[in-house]
Amino acid sequence: MSAEGELIAERIAALAAVSARPDALERVHLSPEHAAVNALVAPWFTEAGLAVRVDAAGNLCGRIEGRTPGLPALLLGSHFDTVPDAGRYDGMLGVLLALAAIRRLAPEARRLPFALEIVALSDEEGTRFGTALSGSRALAGTFDPAWWDVRDAEGVSYREAAVSFGLDPARIAEAGRAPHELVGYLETHIEQGPELLDQDRPLGVVSSIGAATRHTVVVTGKAGHAGGTPWARRRDALVSASEMILAGEAIAREAGALATVGTIRAFPGGVNVIPGRVEFSLDLRAESTALRESTLARIASAARAVGERRRVSVEWRENYRADAVVCAPALRAAVENGIAGATGAAVPAPIWSRAGHDGLAIAAITDVAMLFVRCGNDGISHHPDESVLAADIDTALDALTRTIETLAEHHRAP
Repeated sequence: MSAEGELIAERIAALAAVSARPDALERVHLSPEHAAVNALVAPWFTEAGLAVRVDAAGNLCGRIEGRTPGLPALLLGSHFDTVPDAGRYDGMLGVLLALAAIRRLAPEARRLPFALEIVALSDEEGTRFGTALSGSRALAGTFDPAWWDVRDAEGVSYREAAVSFGLDPARIAEAGRAPHELVGYLETHIEQGPELLDQDRPLGVVSSIGAATRHTVVVTGKAGHAGGTPWARRRDALVSASEMILAGEAIAREAGALATVGTIRAFPGGVNVIPGRVEFSLDLRAESTALRESTLARIASAARAVGERRRVSVEWRENYRADAVVCAPALRAAVENGIAGATGAAVPAPIWSRAGHDGLAIAAITDVAMLFVRCGNDGISHHPDESVLAADIDTALDALTRTIETLAEHHRAP
């Protein structure tokens, strides 16, 4: 590993030590750990020649001017918040690679046809309040004021947490950026999957950030005695839900989408009582919005058919929706050029991101693109066993730097 790569690894270790738990990595939005990590990283931004600020949403931002002060900026970055019991590369690697690329380019920054900005976004995961992407939505000017009243598990509201952090909720709009201020958003991120690992490729380019939706499905039958209710009279909500879940899996597999049931609860919950009501979650993801919608319609139709046959009702409650974002062709071509230059090999086929990223929100104001870095350890992520090969950090840094240089040449062209 190069000296630059070693510095990135050291800083990732330092960030991983800033945690709310002694036994695991957990760092959530507007927490003391969020403040501590901003304070830790701000001097690193300053050392790289960046003017540093924390915006009205708690995002840590830095900027270095191009050949003329006030030029639109190429925005680089990722996020610093984590899921519970997290790995140390998700989000953090992207911020530190962006910082290292700016350090490399700093001597030439004044010749660039755009400014360079870096942002460590504050709430990509939504772990604390269930408000995923609130930091990037504030940046994009689409922050939902209803979030101020959402409370965490301890009963603290988003508004109260923001005030304790030192933010003024009345000024949240000041975090917003206008389209004319940016030339694009570029994020480097671990793949969070095994495709690059299986292909023995260190880097990949993202075609799109996939469409996702989350629902709570409520199946209502009729509770009854497990011994006294004959088969013909049963309206078992749990058996019905099980059949719906299996049908949904089969439909998603056939469509090339991903369907996951992460929670299921049966009521009233007695071992000798036929469940009269069941609630289960459905997380559905697909490469395109159209594919997500058609797959969801097929799953809902199959669930209705099960309900009619088993004499139970089915209610769908949508909790989350994000349409797919297609990565901008010019930015994507620059990423491909960066990968080819860094690896000396043909660029692998584009990968659609099964995970959501801040680009979903930032696409509302500017073009976005993503560079994926291979995950080790069978592609596992959101887990302490998350890993990245040391050599891939150097390769990713080289590719990101080349990508920025490619974009600069494109913007200089008449």
